Amino acid sequence: MARIRILPGIALCAAAAMWLTVAPAAAMPSDGQATSPAAGAAANDADTCRRASGDVAMAACTRAIASGRYAGHDLARLHYDRAVEYANKRNYDSAIADFSAAIRLDPADADTHNDRGVAWLAKGEYDRALADFSEAIRLNPTDPDYHNNRGSSWQLKGDYDRAIVDYNEAIRLSPEDPCPLYNRGIAWSSKDENDRAIADFNEAIRLNPNYAAAFYRRGIVWTDKGDYDRAIADYSVAIRLDPKKADAFYARGTAYRMKGDNDRAISDFDEAIRLNPNDATYYRKRGRTYDAKGNRDLAILDYGKAIRLDPSDDGAFYSRGTAYGMKGDNDSAIADLDEAIRLNPKSAGAFNNRGNVWRRRGDNDRAIDDYSEAIRLNPKDPSYYNNRGNAWHARGDNDRAIADFNEAIRLNPANAAYYNNRRDAWLAEGDLARAIADANQATRLGANNPN
Repeated sequence: MARIRILPGIALCAAAAMWLTVAPAAAMPSDGQATSPAAGAAANDADTCRRASGDVAMAACTRAIASGRYAGHDLARLHYDRAVEYANKRNYDSAIADFSAAIRLDPADADTHNDRGVAWLAKGEYDRALADFSEAIRLNPTDPDYHNNRGSSWQLKGDYDRAIVDYNEAIRLSPEDPCPLYNRGIAWSSKDENDRAIADFNEAIRLNPNYAAAFYRRGIVWTDKGDYDRAIADYSVAIRLDPKKADAFYARGTAYRMKGDNDRAISDFDEAIRLNPNDATYYRKRGRTYDAKGNRDLAILDYGKAIRLDPSDDGAFYSRGTAYGMKGDNDSAIADLDEAIRLNPKSAGAFNNRGNVWRRRGDNDRAIDDYSEAIRLNPKDPSYYNNRGNAWHARGDNDRAIADFNEAIRLNPANAAYYNNRRDAWLAEGDLARAIADANQATRLGANNPN
């Protein structure tokens, strides 16, 4: 039987094979007697079921199963072969039904348990997949693919430690196979063990220098480590090896964006969108890059496209609301930030930015309420205290303003604007000495424009 590790579409181990049939010698009918013409036709169907593919194979499998000429292992094999064809068509329910029939007829066949597990995995039924992979391992504990597949199930459930244990065993049993190394690399990166992840991707690439997914994944880890040049180099190799992978262009564009190279970033986002025009994330990221270039109109257009594709994308509403605010369209800004908060009431940034809009509109009470919620959600962001301090100052409550500026400065003592803002509060309080001290500190830090 063909052995399955995991589906390429699941994204773990992109080099894993799809279901493929093999072509063993045709099975004899279960009674072993000479065949009649009808029996001969059934035998031909069984042979076609094994050797062909697609609709031809499925029709032949169905006729052979219905002929009544097969039982036991031979009938199980017909169900297995038809299950493979269903799986290749992504008809996983029918595939599982046939794998189950094969298991009832031949419960000791480890491959069938494994392959039904892969079908469960494709349906997102991770617990059922785990049960099948575990049974396959019980029946044949030395097959590395079974351990790799069970590791993938643990990983998709978020249990990275158990996944790594299974990948370790798969690697021990088959040290020249890059697949479990690749999967273990993803598990290490999910645990923020970036150096171990890179070591595994390095080895997977050594074993298969054309492993585009391993270059892509290693690029993601370099990005997480802040090494954008290495990330870009890896994404570029991944793109050369697989030029139709939209995610690689998106990832490289993100790395360029982090380096401040917005034009190259936009070029990569353009290509990602051309390859996959239905991913809201690509539009949102390109919109933010246009925002960084000061092109609010193009940014707003991209955020709108992201929202149309994914109306539950709070980040797109947040970004569009912020862009509207920067353009002075306060009503549109409030509407979008309201929606961002409705979708994600734990978004401190959305409360902060809505507070900024309220403050621009002169509604300092609402601004203070929003800044206070932002601070509650994220008490370590100095800008939120600074913004609330400005709102308190605008209301004439300089004691509270100074308390907020003090906290902003404690969290980030290198921000000159915070000293300038506190200077203004000291001046309003008539404390000239402290105001001068803050002005001098702001100058030392290189202030150009106070908030």
